[in-house]
This record gives sequence, structure tokens and C-alpha cells, in this order.
Amino acid sequence: MTRQAVNRTLAGQAIEDLIIEIVATFFLLRAEGMRIGVVSPSGEGYWSVLRLLKVNGAQTVPQIARYRYVPRQSVQKLANEMLADGVIELVNNPAHKRSKLLRLTSKGEAVFQELSDRIAVLTETLAEQEDTAQLQNAVVVIKHLHEQLRAMLD
Repeated sequence: MTRQAVNRTLAGQAIEDLIIEIVATFFLLRAEGMRIGVVSPSGEGYWSVLRLLKVNGAQTVPQIARYRYVPRQSVQKLANEMLADGVIELVNNPAHKRSKLLRLTSKGEAVFQELSDRIAVLTETLAEQEDTAQLQNAVVVIKHLHEQLRAMLD
């Protein structure tokens, strides 16, 4: 394989730097998430699956995996843990006889709120030293990158 030279732009370098920082920050956030209980001990996003079900309603394991761009098996493992915890339940899927839907239980609603409160404490602590306008701009940039990457992968 031959290496093709790429003319680097300042914007391209800035995006590379941003990606490096996002990835490094992701691992720190995951570690903190494990500490406060919003990430499972295996590193899976416990709260994020609860949030996905809260926002989008009942979903199948494959639907969740496709949305998150992760292997179905990792979602199934987490779903099994969450089923055992009683925060989600299996319900019939009118669109597919064998693929059940995962749905929040009332316990799941309460756990979601408790974990959301923990996240709120973390985010308020982190926000104390940041400029609101810069944070809002960062969200816009990262959302746009998210949309571009999703379009490339779909």
C-alpha cells in the first residue's frame, strides 16, 4: 500500500486535535461514569441505554446496537444485566415474533432519574470553570461532526 500525501489544512488539523481530545475525554468520562454508577463495570453505557429507551420508547437489542454502532452481543449482555436488575422488561414486538422489545420498568424510570441526577451534579461541577458560549459552540461543532460521521457510516 502506497502512502498518499495529504495537504493538511488548519481546519483539518484542528479536527484531528479535537478527535484526540474527544477520545481521551471519553475514557475519562467512562471511568468517572463507572465511579458514579452510570456506566456498568464492563464499561457499557447503562444510563445511555435507559435514556435511549426513555426518549425513543421500547426498542429491540438490534435497534439499540445499530443506533449506538456497537456489536449486538455487547447490547445483549448489558440488556441481560439490566433485565436482572429489573430496570427493563421484555415485551412482545408486533413487528417481529421472536425479537422482543426492551422497555423501561417503573424501577427503570426511577433508576434513570437517580442516575440523571448524578450526571447533573458532575456536569454542574465541570461547568463551573467554563464559558457557556464556548460550551454551546463546542456542542454545535461536535453535533455536526456526529452527523457527518453517521452519514459516512450509513
